[in-house]
Amino acid sequence: MLGRPCSPSARPRRTLRAAAGALALTTALLTAGCGAGDDSPGKPRTGASPAKGFPVTVDNCGVTTTYDGPPSRVVTIHQHPAELMLALGLKDRMAGTAFPDSAVLPELSKDFAAIPELAKKEPSFETVLDAEPDFVYGGYGSAFAENEGRSRKAFAAAGVDTYLNREYCGRNRVTMRDTYDEIRTIGGIFGVPDRSAELVADLRGRVDRAAAAVKNRPAVPVFVYDSGEKTAFTAGGKGLGNDLIGLAGGRNVFADLGDVFGDVSWEQVVARKPEAVVIYDYAGSGSVEQKKRFLLSQPALADVPAIRNKRFVVLPLTATLVGIRSAYAVDGLARGLHPESFR
Repeated sequence: MLGRPCSPSARPRRTLRAAAGALALTTALLTAGCGAGDDSPGKPRTGASPAKGFPVTVDNCGVTTTYDGPPSRVVTIHQHPAELMLALGLKDRMAGTAFPDSAVLPELSKDFAAIPELAKKEPSFETVLDAEPDFVYGGYGSAFAENEGRSRKAFAAAGVDTYLNREYCGRNRVTMRDTYDEIRTIGGIFGVPDRSAELVADLRGRVDRAAAAVKNRPAVPVFVYDSGEKTAFTAGGKGLGNDLIGLAGGRNVFADLGDVFGDVSWEQVVARKPEAVVIYDYAGSGSVEQKKRFLLSQPALADVPAIRNKRFVVLPLTATLVGIRSAYAVDGLARGLHPESFR
């Protein structure tokens, strides 16, 4: 995202703290939005020889960064960026992670457990700086919440490059192509393009096999239940979850909702007659069993085909985001919606 000045790991920590403290005095001089000013790390370093395969220039959410070499101390905020890093074999670059929200993929669990956990939720700006990163990779927009002091400009002023998962760049619609592009981009930043190409091929193969298995099956009308009681918080047409449902042989009954997520009335759910409910599972939203009990206990929903037939498919929320889990989600959804295709 932002350009790369001298790595914080190569300068005293007090310099980072001084920059962080000075940020309050210079806020009025910084322009609004994501762009980098003349003194930001949006420019390549001078006087240093680029590493092999570098420089690499990346535009991320409208912020351009030129990297003369791969970052060496990375903090990930949210779980899906951490899993992507580990899947690319970059455990040795990780200085810390934060905000785990579901069980880690079994093949990554040992490496994930070895990464210092900085916080159960989003860490403070100061906590991140204490890990002495030269790169912070955020999974949700809240990773760089300005009102919590973690803006990308704040990190830039402290000499730290940042990258935000492309799902939060405000594009009109997110698809599996964004997952593949995200992996390739991160592979380029870290100088491992061959690894990223291999990972993309593996994930694409998983998706293609699942999609082929259900290709000739009628699309199952699907209602995504994230949370909510007075209203239903569900997946709209802009998020990756919508694309996953289509690839798995389903049809999101709220694909016309013009956002990644949104609230709908229970009357709308009844009217659209979903035949399956996909429950998103994540910490802090109530257990899957609690969500099932709630749906089954509502008299108004009793005649909805999915509720009447108790047809539920469970997905970790992490699996519906731009990251390596999304390919696994297509396979899991396809098996849940069309089990007959996998016997």
